[in-house]
Amino acid sequence: MPVQMQKNAETVKRLIRREAYSNLSKILKKTHPADIAYFYRFFTPQERAKLFSLLQEDIDKTAEVLANMEFIDVAQLLETIQPEKITKILQKMPPDDRVDVIGNLSEEIADAVMQLMKATETAEVEDLLGYDENTAGGIMNTEYLALNEELTTKDAIEVLHRSPDVEMFFYLYVVDDRNHLVGVISLRQLIVKPGNTKLESIMETEVISVHTNTDQEEVAQQVARYNILAIPVVTDDNKLVGVVSVDDTIDVLRDEATEDFLKMAGTGTEEIIEQSVFSSLKVRSPWLLASLAGGLIAANVIHSFESLLEQIILLSAFLPVIIGMGGNVGIQSTTLMVRGLATGRIDIKHIGKVLVKEIKVGFALGLCYGILLSVLALILANVGLLTSDSNTGIPLIGLIVGLGIFSSMFIATTVGTFIPLFFAKLKIDPALASGPFVTTAIDILGVGSYLIIASSLIN
Repeated sequence: MPVQMQKNAETVKRLIRREAYSNLSKILKKTHPADIAYFYRFFTPQERAKLFSLLQEDIDKTAEVLANMEFIDVAQLLETIQPEKITKILQKMPPDDRVDVIGNLSEEIADAVMQLMKATETAEVEDLLGYDENTAGGIMNTEYLALNEELTTKDAIEVLHRSPDVEMFFYLYVVDDRNHLVGVISLRQLIVKPGNTKLESIMETEVISVHTNTDQEEVAQQVARYNILAIPVVTDDNKLVGVVSVDDTIDVLRDEATEDFLKMAGTGTEEIIEQSVFSSLKVRSPWLLASLAGGLIAANVIHSFESLLEQIILLSAFLPVIIGMGGNVGIQSTTLMVRGLATGRIDIKHIGKVLVKEIKVGFALGLCYGILLSVLALILANVGLLTSDSNTGIPLIGLIVGLGIFSSMFIATTVGTFIPLFFAKLKIDPALASGPFVTTAIDILGVGSYLIIASSLIN
C-alpha cells in the first residue's frame, strides 16, 4: 500500500476506534472512492461495518466506492442492509456493475431487489444477466450515446447537451434508423465542422467492434491493440447494444493475469488473507497431488538405477543440478508461452514456427551449460575438490554430467513450450499446463535422461 494511503487507512481506523464519526465523515468526503475501496480490504469485519454505515449517508459516494471493490465483497456488505437501501445504491451504479453485484447476491435478496427496481431497469438487468459474465455482453455498459447518421453536427451537439449523465469518450458512435452501427466520429470533428454538416459525410465507417459473445480477454486485447478508450458491442445483425470502456478492460486484464499466475503457481483461486486455513487447503491440495505423483515416479526412476548410483556415488551429487536447471529453463519457456498466448503476441496458427524456435533455444542453452558443467567438473577435479569413488574417471563423469544437463535443459525447453501450445490448440487454458504439470514432467524426463546417459556410457 502506498505510504500516503496507508496513513489515511490508519487515520480512519483510529477514528473508528475512538468513535469520532463526525471527523471520519469529513475525511470520507475528501477521500477518493477508489482509495476508500482499496484500503477497505485491510480492515476488520467490525471496522468495515462501521465504515459502511457511515458511507450510506451519501448514496452516490457509496455507489462509487462499491463499484471499485470486488463484487463478492460488495454483495456481502449489501446483504447486511434492507433491500430498499440496496436498490437505491444499485440504481446509482452503472448497469454492468449493477448486474455483477446482483449476480453475487443470494437468490432471495436478488429477487427482492429486482422487484423493487423500475420495470425498465429490471428488463435491462435481465438482458445483461442473459450474457455469460466473461463475455463482451457480460461486461458492457448499456448506458451509451449513439447518434443517428442523418443528424447534423449542430443537432448532435444539442443531443450531447441533453445527455450529461451518459458516459462519453473522445469519439461517438453513429447508427442508422434500425440502430445498426455504421460509423464513428470524434468529438473534435463534431466541434470543428460546420453546423449543417451531416454525420454520415464525416464519420469513419471502418469501426472496430466486438460481438456480444466475444470473450472478455479478447475484448481487452483489442482495446490494447488499437489503443482506444472504448469498443462498441454489437449483435449478429450489427445492432449496437453496448460499449466496453477502457476501465473495464483494465479490470479484465488484471483479473486474467491474476488467474493465469495463480494457475501457474498451482492454485486455482486467489487466497485472500481472510480465507480460512481449511479453504486454502482445499484449493492447494488437488494441485499438489500432481507434484506428489510426479515425485513418486521420479523416485521410482532413480530407484531403478540404484546399482549404478551405488557404484558411482558422485553421480548422485549432480542430481539437484540436473533437476534445478531443467525446472528453471522449463518454467521460463512456459511463462513466455502462456504470456504470449494471453496477450495475443503468439498466434496458435504458427505453432510449428514457435516450437522450432524454442527448441533451438533449448538446444543452445543445453549445449552451453553442458560444456560449462563438464569443464567445471574437470577444474574441480584438478584442484582436488572433486574425486571419484570408483574406477570411472573424472573426465567420463564430466562428460556424463555435461550430456545430462544438455538433455535435461533441451527436454525442459521442449516440454515447457509444447504443453501450453498443445493446451491452447485444444481450447484449454494454457496456464493449466504450468506449475506442477510442467515441472513434474521435466523432473521425470530430466532425471531419466541423465541416468540413461550415465548407464550407457559407463557400460
